[in-house]
Amino acid sequence: MIEVIVSALLLAGAAFMLLAAVGILRLPDLPTRMHASTKAGAMGAIFTMGAVAFYFADSVVFARALAIVVFILITSPIAAHVIGRAGYFTGTPLWSGTIKDELRENYDPETQTLRSGYEDSSDGQP
Repeated sequence: MIEVIVSALLLAGAAFMLLAAVGILRLPDLPTRMHASTKAGAMGAIFTMGAVAFYFADSVVFARALAIVVFILITSPIAAHVIGRAGYFTGTPLWSGTIKDELRENYDPETQTLRSGYEDSSDGQP
């Protein structure tokens, strides 16, 4: 029974990692590629760690697999955000079909400053 669970988790992990690789190759611009690689890649790694925990059935291995999953869940979205932001600020072009660019009116590429959506006022109100 454990072999079936491990096999299913490994197949699911491999499928998500394959989906991430296809997304990186097929999607048109940096933000969509970042989305594919971080979401599907993280899920693939999480399923693989689940398979490792089930296969070895040891508390030490389970604790390490859980620590790896938590680390991936914490670092993956942050890294994707930082890389995507750096790509945007260095001028990496967006896909021509992009409908909404919320940073366009708030980012000045000449001074490389980003302002918030709130205007400064003397009384502290937006």
